[in-house]
Amino acid sequence: MQKICLLGATGSIGQSTLDIIAQHPNKFSLECASAHSSVEKMADICRRFTPRRVVMGSEKTRDQLAVLCSDLAISFEWGEAALESIAADSNVDQVMAAIMGFAGLKPTLAGIRAQKRILLANKESLVTAGKLFMDEVAKYNVTLLPIDSEHNAIFQSLPQNLDGAHTQDVRKLLLTASGGPFRTWSVGDMQNVTPEQACKHPNWSMGQKISIDSATLMNKGLELIEACWLFNMSPADVSVVVHPESIIHSMVAYCDGSVISQMGNPDMKIPIAYGLTWPERISTQVADLNLFEIAQLNFEQPDLQRFPNLRLASDAWYMGGTAMAVLNAANEVAVAAFLNKQIGFLDIAQVNEKVLTSAEVVAVDSLETVFDADLYSRNLARDVISHGHFL
Repeated sequence: MQKICLLGATGSIGQSTLDIIAQHPNKFSLECASAHSSVEKMADICRRFTPRRVVMGSEKTRDQLAVLCSDLAISFEWGEAALESIAADSNVDQVMAAIMGFAGLKPTLAGIRAQKRILLANKESLVTAGKLFMDEVAKYNVTLLPIDSEHNAIFQSLPQNLDGAHTQDVRKLLLTASGGPFRTWSVGDMQNVTPEQACKHPNWSMGQKISIDSATLMNKGLELIEACWLFNMSPADVSVVVHPESIIHSMVAYCDGSVISQMGNPDMKIPIAYGLTWPERISTQVADLNLFEIAQLNFEQPDLQRFPNLRLASDAWYMGGTAMAVLNAANEVAVAAFLNKQIGFLDIAQVNEKVLTSAEVVAVDSLETVFDADLYSRNLARDVISHGHFL
């Protein structure tokens, strides 16, 4: 029986993780869980799974949840320290790191330092603090398994070891992208895109932030950076391939000309179940892939003119230091501004580029350096947006 700490239980990854836990009650139990502000959803989770500890984002939401679930023997907590505490809880075996954005970094590191098995669905942790993060993984000899469908597919397509020996045979990683809802739209067509349109992903059911990132291809840019850290590569070793059907989730090209891929219907329960049970597999109740129904798979090169965020991500990696944290912070602020209809869809990339080229980039020698860069870049992005300096 594996006891799970689920960070970000009410999001799309969290919900899919709960589906797997519910399907296999003899293998998994929910020991600890967190949510930011979704009190009603968390109350339902508490009644279905009765975790021992639950953490909310504020004292107010904690109190609301405690009232709704007053008949349950659960410790209701709140705040950053409590979040780190459940990730390091002595009863926990595995930590599913599914908190959206930069907020997921500290609790994920707490789980690493407590030597938990880490299932990483929070790409921003690696994007913002990649070397520090991977150094901690090595220091504490932690098993780190990627849950993003693309990185999980790459992991499945590599020899099943975690010592990095496979890289000598790998020629290239082929990171697939759906292309998002505006894959075929011209720049003119995208001028007046609404948040509602941008949140309608053609293949995946995701939260607002990641849906917008998918539409701008920033999500793929962050995944490119994540892949470089996870598999000890550079952007020159990673090719993004637009694959609108989202059936091939990524590929590995080897030095002998072989290309190995992982395929399946677009459902996050597949990589989640693989992470929870690696190196074994369990049923997920995901429908079998029917190649006769699909009939055709298409592949395209990404258009960096229409979707410049992908180029910015590569630029940030080569700039090094705090540049990746700067880009991530700017993007989080820009996406929030777009969702609030303060800026247009195309302005997101312009804000990101302005902040990336304006911010001072320094070497990352501590976690504090990353947090300072994040705070500075958020303030700079807000200033750029409020004054229209990105135009």
